[in-house]
Amino acid sequence: RSQALYAELFEFPAGEWNKTRETWAALSDRMLARQFGRDAAVIALGGGVVGDVAGFVAATYMRGVPYVQVPTTLLAMIDSSIGGKTGVDVPAGKNLLGAFHQPRLVLADLEALASLSAQQLAAGMAEAVKHGVIADAAYFATLERDAGAITARDPGALERLVARSVELKAGVVAADEREAGCRAILNFGHTVGHAIEATAKFAALHGEAVAIGMAFEGRLAEDLGIAERGTADRIRRVLERYGLPLELPETATTDALIAAMQLDKKSREGTVQLDGGRAGTGRAKGPSRQLAPPSLPDIITYPSTTSHMRVHVSTFLWEENQRPINTILSTAGVDSGQIAQ
Repeated sequence: RSQALYAELFEFPAGEWNKTRETWAALSDRMLARQFGRDAAVIALGGGVVGDVAGFVAATYMRGVPYVQVPTTLLAMIDSSIGGKTGVDVPAGKNLLGAFHQPRLVLADLEALASLSAQQLAAGMAEAVKHGVIADAAYFATLERDAGAITARDPGALERLVARSVELKAGVVAADEREAGCRAILNFGHTVGHAIEATAKFAALHGEAVAIGMAFEGRLAEDLGIAERGTADRIRRVLERYGLPLELPETATTDALIAAMQLDKKSREGTVQLDGGRAGTGRAKGPSRQLAPPSLPDIITYPSTTSHMRVHVSTFLWEENQRPINTILSTAGVDSGQIAQ
């Protein structure tokens, strides 16, 4: 106002079901109707859905205008507002239309966390746990130890949590902004999680679906030998401490989940890609290898041997000096136990 700048508030209903092309079009049309030009900027004030949609509007309006993220949920503060991923959902799946468009600034006021429901806070903790699983053993242990203080919303505990998660995610993004390599580690739990969201018609919060996805993908990581025995149980225990669900919703049938995962944006030639890590270590050494993992229904509903679906599992693990290590495991044409040097 002091500089006589014009601003207008655009609102849309909350919820993943409003993260659509229609919402993107309505917001874009309103900006056009108000004759905003390339000198405009978008401010995304809200949770992850607001940030994703507003960011996509900014990425496409006049072929790109600046935007600022002002996240108001824990999940948005520590994850979705960082990294420049924007987009909308379509009937075929989640985030299938989008763009990489980095915000000029991210402003997070931790006092906003006091307004969150316990369910919303827990949903954000799923992404924090993910960061500990994939990148920082000490942070994972802190999340195990400080669950009481965090759920009680102790200001110091929340500040440390947000700062470390932001640092971890920003470090991965800086190394691989366009997800051509190590950034895929941030998808741990998300292939199964996105499929759960889609089959449940977004009745589950994103963080809740990711928690279930991590529980199942952690078990797969053990079966493939890229995680020590006990890893999956450790992941499940810490998720339980934050009140997150671990079992598939009734709507998530095996066939529906497989169909949704095959439409995931990370899939290649009908092969589902799952991205995993070594919980509690934050590091990995050794050669890449290829072997035949269990079929996907085995991951979802043990025991089952009904599917011959191909699964491609990529694990991007981090040394203490933050150099990425890439381990690829695939069933395509590979005998179980075959080693590829």
